[in-house]
Amino acid sequence: MQDITWEDPFCAEGSACFRLGTDHEGNAYIAIAGAEEAHLTDTREALRTMILDIKAGKADHLL
Repeated sequence: MQDITWEDPFCAEGSACFRLGTDHEGNAYIAIAGAEEAHLTDTREALRTMILDIKAGKADHLL
């Protein structure tokens, strides 16, 4: 298993908390807090693109 460094959870009131993590090999991880063993994995660049797209409003239709 990779040595993943997890950030503190991002939580919304009344919903699941998500965690973001990275490793030393350039991978990024997303998981529900408490279920980190069932994470999604991609590159740090893919995570960066997703975060920038969300900040730009490209996921606002999901709100």
